[in-house]
Amino acid sequence: MSLQNSTSERRVISLKPQQPIAGAIIDAQGREIPITEQMIQRACSELDKAWVSAPKQA
Repeated sequence: MSLQNSTSERRVISLKPQQPIAGAIIDAQGREIPITEQMIQRACSELDKAWVSAPKQA
């Protein structure tokens, strides 16, 4: 099986948006904040909006 074929067979398992993913961040007050799917989706969305193509090299 080639890599190209295996990527088309991936399954996506959606979690509840507020369910912890298995990681945490520490806020300015030293509190541990679980990372949720909603936080990851928001970060990806912000990255997509800010993404700029690299200039083509000659």
